[in-house]
Amino acid sequence: MKYYPLRPIQRWLVDTHFNKAKSTMMNIGALLKMSHAIDMEYLAKAVNQVLNAHDIFRCRFVFHPETSDLCQTFDGEIPEVKVKKISDEEFDERMEKLREPYKMIDRPLWRIYVIETPTAKYLYVDFYHAVMDGVAVLYLFWREVDAAYRGRNKRNPPPSYAEYVEEESKISAEELAKGHAYWKNMLAEFDAEKHLPPVKVAGSVAKWTPGNFNYKFKNIFNEFFRRTHVIENNFFLAATMLTLAKITGTKKSVMSRISNGRTDMRERRLMGLMLEQFPCAWDFGEDISIGEFLNRLEGQNNIGLRYRKSLDVVYDERLEDDCVRFVFQKNLYQGLIFCDNPVEVVYLPPNEISAVENALDVEINLEDSGRYSFYMKYDASRYSETDMKNFAETLDKIILAMQNLNARTSEILKG
Repeated sequence: MKYYPLRPIQRWLVDTHFNKAKSTMMNIGALLKMSHAIDMEYLAKAVNQVLNAHDIFRCRFVFHPETSDLCQTFDGEIPEVKVKKISDEEFDERMEKLREPYKMIDRPLWRIYVIETPTAKYLYVDFYHAVMDGVAVLYLFWREVDAAYRGRNKRNPPPSYAEYVEEESKISAEELAKGHAYWKNMLAEFDAEKHLPPVKVAGSVAKWTPGNFNYKFKNIFNEFFRRTHVIENNFFLAATMLTLAKITGTKKSVMSRISNGRTDMRERRLMGLMLEQFPCAWDFGEDISIGEFLNRLEGQNNIGLRYRKSLDVVYDERLEDDCVRFVFQKNLYQGLIFCDNPVEVVYLPPNEISAVENALDVEINLEDSGRYSFYMKYDASRYSETDMKNFAETLDKIILAMQNLNARTSEILKG
């Protein structure tokens, strides 16, 4: 048996799981109601074909027999997925099982059920987050199951996640040290008292109380990005950094951005966890145009990609645990199609117990209508819903001002 180290992001996710072993934050999946036109035996066959084609589904987390370090292997057995024909009452009972968190040592790190009841057909797919991310599930796994169901077999074997892990772990000590210095320097000045919105909640609230806030932007449509060729992800990250600087009253923003981590064609075909969380920081003491700010910020992001193999220092030393986190995504669970038939998303595993209790997460989503929505997960012991509404409305105004690429950052922060 060959043993592989955990990648930095895997180690971080697993460590947070161990800190809160009952966390369902690690459940990445959905219960899908399939069209009656789908042949469930063919569907099970297609799922098994995809599972056996990719080594990530053979992944097991184990303790190394010599060092006792947590590591991973890629030679576990693939349990066969079979069609389960059950009653509607039994289906309701089985649903309770789907809500369970993972027990992850030397066990399969996925759960897939093909279920048929007298009234409906279901596919439940669920993966442990430290081996799969949303892009892998919704674009790669889903696409390949669809292709297998249609009989469109691939001629070339898919890239190996095990080989990628091994290759990544061979970074030189010199390159690793350069990356460590880069990330530590970027986060050296982070101060939760300065770089998070000020605390305004009155009274006593239990430590880390989950809160959620939704908002639809009024001032931007995706036509702006088609017309200007500005990159959506970079634009909204820049807007969030400006908003944070304005609300905190500082001239600096320190946050982190979540990226799917796939940078080349091989990685875009790689089934597995490629997600990364990159620190990002900006000093608005220098007054520049929005166009220049966007260009420079994109340059900073590209430098960060060069040093992504050194992110272990950020995770291990928990340098950005309290930072605002930002992610941009495009309505991943809307409009799912399988074999030309619509699929209904019936259930998503809830994040019932968070393993990472930071103060504020910012998610921006592109909807099918071309509008953008804003979702915030926040610590309600620190912020009120009014605080979050103010953040959202401030961000919306800044987004409007930024559509003039000649506008100055100083004008936006003063306005």
